Order: sequence, then structure tokens, then C-alpha cells
Amino acid sequence: MAVQIENLGQLDRKMTLEFARADLAKAREARLAKVGKTMKMAGFRPGKVPKNIVEKQYGMQVDFEIQFDKASELFFELSQKEGILLAGQPRLEPKSELDADKIVFDAFFEVLPEVKIGDFSKAEVAKYSTTIADAEIDRALDVLRKQQVHYHPRGEAGPHGDGGANTAAQAGDQVVIDFVGKIDGVEFAGGKAENFEYVLGEGRMLPEFEAATLGLKAGESKSFPLSFPADYHGKDVAGKTAEFTITVKKVNWAHLPAVDDAFALSLGVTEGGVAKMREEVKENLEREVKRRITSLLKNEVMEQIDKNCELDVPKSLVASEQERLVQSARQDLMQRGIPNAKDAPIPVEMFAEQATKRVRLGLILGDLVKQQNLAATADQIKAEIEEQAATYEDPKEVVRWFYSNPNRLKDIENLVLEDNVIKYFTSLAKVNEKVVSFEELSKLN
Repeated sequence: MAVQIENLGQLDRKMTLEFARADLAKAREARLAKVGKTMKMAGFRPGKVPKNIVEKQYGMQVDFEIQFDKASELFFELSQKEGILLAGQPRLEPKSELDADKIVFDAFFEVLPEVKIGDFSKAEVAKYSTTIADAEIDRALDVLRKQQVHYHPRGEAGPHGDGGANTAAQAGDQVVIDFVGKIDGVEFAGGKAENFEYVLGEGRMLPEFEAATLGLKAGESKSFPLSFPADYHGKDVAGKTAEFTITVKKVNWAHLPAVDDAFALSLGVTEGGVAKMREEVKENLEREVKRRITSLLKNEVMEQIDKNCELDVPKSLVASEQERLVQSARQDLMQRGIPNAKDAPIPVEMFAEQATKRVRLGLILGDLVKQQNLAATADQIKAEIEEQAATYEDPKEVVRWFYSNPNRLKDIENLVLEDNVIKYFTSLAKVNEKVVSFEELSKLN
């Protein structure tokens, strides 16, 4: 049959489908017989309901179903024959009566767009680099030391000393207090606590609260005004000023472990002591730097690729991506234990921009990978897996773990593919090398 395809817009198409109702006779009989085998009706044993009764009750439904099935089958058959690249599922609309001799359907669908790849040689990206020096290693070790911090009462002698002669609360100290807050002389909800514990300088409390606590010793009290910010999470007190009274019950000073062989052993370094520990910390920082630099370069490359390519984005693909993002957001809420997350209303509109960007970039990359033969090879996938596995105690077991799951392999394949795209793009574009400090690198977006 001749295929009638009407252009309804840049990507929207309509295909008219026609077939004879008589051609569905055998399928109709088979479908009715199948329905009759399970049909239940008073006075008849299951599967023994007369054909005329099955026809009367289910005939129209069966006609509807087999005509839609035939239209769908014919649509995909003709689409393949015509070489049509579909962007999504068609929307089928019947244009004839169920009992018409000639059945007619209109199939509305979108085709994949033509992607116009721009001139990447005119694009610019930044590639950052940094050096891991002793200062970065020292800062990393300080973080590890703070993870093993423990506290001693100020002024009380112990195996680690007494914290010094000054027993007043200082920055970094852990304090235990009772407090009560009042607004216009009346206590408010959440404004009172006993044996409340926090560390000065961690930012857990409002600045005025911490400032009032500094300098107090165990057993001392102080009253002070505190103004809640207008955007404070507690709406009942936001923008108001309260009068607080605090009583310090304990002041504990922080003891951090010394950077010695015992500390190295506590981190799992069984041989080599401090020197080996510093070496491993440096290696970890270098891996972190590599990941960070790669991530920043990838984001810039993808942004430039998107900027330098032109295409129309299929609405059907955007809608599907929006639904996927909604489901992902819902799963995230459920995993975080948010009440009623399963039924929480999440409007798809809030993901419109993100979905459009993802679909657009996905189509561009798909076309680029195909044009330039950038797909991940088996050798590349193997090399990436072995590189990741090398950081673990039993690399062979990690390699087996990756290869035992198709989804994990797909993740690695996508990672390699992205790396191939980045290498191809940077071989054409202008790459500006930028040397920054480790701290500057960590702040870059």
C-alpha cells in the first residue's frame, strides 16, 4: 500500500493507515475464543458460554483491541520500510466505525531531528591543574584528626593534660548548657533545653548565641538579647528578638590525636608509619584532584558542544525524560524517609528545562559518537575497570564485580564514551591551561 505521511511541523508527522476489516476475521475469532474460555456466567460452566453470548458481551471490545493492534503493527512495519527514525511512540486515532469494511487510523508521531554539528575549533574551554604540596597533606590530616577528636573537662588533670589554666569556654570547646528564651516575657516553643551540647565555632548556633557563651566558665550564667533572622526556619520567631538566659554546666576542651605511627595505624596503615600515611593521603588527594579536573572539563565541554550545535528537540522525548526525573525525585524522597513521598504531588513542569537540556545533549552526543566513531571499545572498558579496581585491596574481585552486572558495565561504558567525546572535542577546540591552588580548585563550579 502507498504510505501517506503528512508533515505537521518541524518534527511532527501524521501517517494514515488503512486496512480491510475482513483481514482481521481470523484474529477476531481467535480473540473471542480466548475470552470465552475464561468467561464466567451464571448457569454455564467456565468456558462453556455460547459463542453468541460471548459475541454480544465482548464483540465491540475485541473489535476495538484487534483494530488498534493491527494499526500499531502496520505503523511500525511501514515506518521501518520507509526508514523513519521515530522519536517516541505514536498516538493512534481511529477515523472509521468499528464495523466499517475499511478501517482507517491516523498515527501522530515525532521523528528524530537532524543535528547540525558546529565548528568546535572556534570554541574555548579551560583545563585546570594543581599541585599537591605538604600544606594540602597537612590540611587533610587535620580533617582526619578531627574525626577522632575527644573531649576532656577544662581544668581537670588527665592523661592528655588539663587544657590549660584558662577554664573559660573557648572556640573549639564543647559546652553543655541549659537555656531558656522568652519573647515579650513569654517562653516560646523550642526556646528551652537542658543539657544541650554543641561545639563553639561549628556554626550550629546563631552567632549571638555562640558569642554569649564564649568566656563563660562551668556554673556561670548570662542573659542576652538575640534577634532571629527574618528567614529563620522557625516561622513563629523569625524576625523577632528574644531574651535568652544560659547556664554553662560543662566546658570541655578538644584533644586531637598526634600525627604519629599510632595515628597512622588507626587509619589502617600497618607498615611505614607517618611517612607511608602521608604518601597514601597524597595519592588520595591526587585521585580527588583528577576527578575534579575531569568533572570541570566535562561540564565545560558539554556546555560548549550544546552551544555549538543546532537541532529541534522532540516533545515526546522531553515528556518521557520529565516523567523519569519525577520518578527519580520521588525515589529520593522515599529513601530519605519523607512522609507520604510515594503519593506526594511532584509537578512535571519543574523539570521541563532540565529534561529539555538532557534530551538535547543526548541527541547531539548520539549523533557525534556515530559520526566520529567515538563509541567505547571493549579494551577501553577493560582498562577503565582495571584502573578503578587498582585502588581496592582485591582488584581481581572488583573486576569480577563489574563484569557480573550489565548495569555496572553500562555505567563504565558511558564513562569511557564521555571521555572519548572530551578527547575529540579538546583536540579541536582551544584549551586554556589554568594552574590553581587546591583550595581554588575545590571552590570552582
